[in-house]
Amino acid sequence: MRDNASVKQAVCDAVERHRERIIGLGEAIMDEPELGFKEVKTAARVKSVFAEAGLPMEDGLALTGIRAVLDSGRPGPTIALMGEMDALIVPDHPRCDALTGAAHACGHNAQIAGLMGAALGLTDAGITDELAGRVVFIAVPAEEYVEIDYRLRLVREGRTTFLAGKPELLQLGVFDDVDMAVMIHSGSMDSMDGEAGVSASSNGFLAKTVCFRGKAAHAGVAPEQGVNALNAASLALQAIHAQRETFRDHDCVRVHPIITRGGDIVNIVPAEVRMETYVRARTAEAMLDAAAKVDRSLKGAAMACGCTVEINTVPGYLPLLNDPHLAALFKDHAEQLFGAGTYREFPHSGGSTDAGDLSQLMPVLHPVMTGAAGTIHGKDWHIADPGAGYLAPAKALAMMAVDLLHNNATMARRVQADSRPRLSKSQYLDQQQALFRTEIWEAGA
Repeated sequence: MRDNASVKQAVCDAVERHRERIIGLGEAIMDEPELGFKEVKTAARVKSVFAEAGLPMEDGLALTGIRAVLDSGRPGPTIALMGEMDALIVPDHPRCDALTGAAHACGHNAQIAGLMGAALGLTDAGITDELAGRVVFIAVPAEEYVEIDYRLRLVREGRTTFLAGKPELLQLGVFDDVDMAVMIHSGSMDSMDGEAGVSASSNGFLAKTVCFRGKAAHAGVAPEQGVNALNAASLALQAIHAQRETFRDHDCVRVHPIITRGGDIVNIVPAEVRMETYVRARTAEAMLDAAAKVDRSLKGAAMACGCTVEINTVPGYLPLLNDPHLAALFKDHAEQLFGAGTYREFPHSGGSTDAGDLSQLMPVLHPVMTGAAGTIHGKDWHIADPGAGYLAPAKALAMMAVDLLHNNATMARRVQADSRPRLSKSQYLDQQQALFRTEIWEAGA
């Protein structure tokens, strides 16, 4: 059996042999962005690569997800390597879909290219019999939390249970045999200090859609006969703002509401006004505490203006907790790829990812690796360095799998032994399902 370094070198050499294929795949996905649970073209490309690599696969998971398996034939842990398929809505991006406004302004095209590169590298290198356990490759749909009404319709129709990819795959049992999971997010050279890094944690969130209902009236002739729903919504924004000093600094609470409909015609008292907001926090407890204060603010504003308010709450993502053992492995690989001193430990992130849900159940790593340029979620985002953006993630993912499963999977077994999951699958599903609720406060009730 070859030593660990020789096996990893063989895998990286194999990735290089597929260099043009991997870069071409990332660019093709960039040019055909698709929104969550609709990634049909991207899924077809993923299936083509898995077939090329000779990997058995399942498709149609959470509508568009795909899972393939590389089995060493020897007992050992199961490692999931993941990539996200969906785009988000950035209609002014130069490479957006003209009809949907979808654009890969978050680097998911690079995630899939990296995942496919790792699959090609691990299979082409011929190192399977030197590992113990299995590598599963999972192309995940719907990480970007957009088109909430569409996703709620999927839930009502029984086509999904949750509004995002990894939670849906969790409840479907796709991760039941997985012991740990790794993915790599793209980062921008314009904003990153270093070439790669890991935050110890990031925020979770839940989402709310809100409808204030008042009474229409002529705004010039008889405004006193109306009930102004826009006034209630405006007051609610101020009431939410007044709660901010009650949020503890270390809970990293973020509440950022917007008004999505402010009325219909300027000379009619607004009878229906709609809002959306996320409530983010470092822990589930802080998130729920902040959500209760938001609800209180919404109801208080409705009471003050004599409106009815309907508050619909849906689960978002749980806080991300990166596994320290997996982070240490990634540091070694990042510095091998980019040079000594290029790795950074980033502070807690106020953003959110559905990898956080997985991290409550098993060891997870969700690091950032450079290669992109521009503003994340902005119109100028793109992969500026194909080697760093497409090939380096492929090599890092493949090397992570080798380090974990080589030498009779000694490292993976150590990660397992030190893992302390915060939730069981059943606890997770119960907790997230309980967040689905609709509450109506009626004026005069």
